[in-house]
Amino acid sequence: MVVRRTGDRSSRSGREPAGGRLVGGRSAPERGGATVLLLAMGLVFVVFGTFGAAIVAAGMASQRAAVAADLGALAGAARALDGDAAACASASDLAGRNDGRLVGCHLDGLDVLVTVEVAFTPLPGLTRVAAASARAGPVRG
Repeated sequence: MVVRRTGDRSSRSGREPAGGRLVGGRSAPERGGATVLLLAMGLVFVVFGTFGAAIVAAGMASQRAAVAADLGALAGAARALDGDAAACASASDLAGRNDGRLVGCHLDGLDVLVTVEVAFTPLPGLTRVAAASARAGPVRG
């Protein structure tokens, strides 16, 4: 025998008390909503953070390529009087020490023109190359 108090419309199973609320005090549309919202917000933060890190990696690789090109051009200019091969070998050595790869080098009078590439990985499985060129030679005045 089930005894009901005045104003209590709850069924025997306890699933639908008065006012359409569940026994735990939560209404049906609110079940787990905060968890899903927090997971979605966390995913958004992870995606934006990953792409932000990729943009920073690209900027850093560009700076590394510029430094390697500048130093390679200066090293090549120091050996410009020894000829094209010696100047480019010196530029290649210094660019390599700065994690760059010399892809172009030639003498223009006493000026050395070099192009350096630096490989970087902005996202896992994605490799890109940043390139920079530099020119160095004696002061003209």
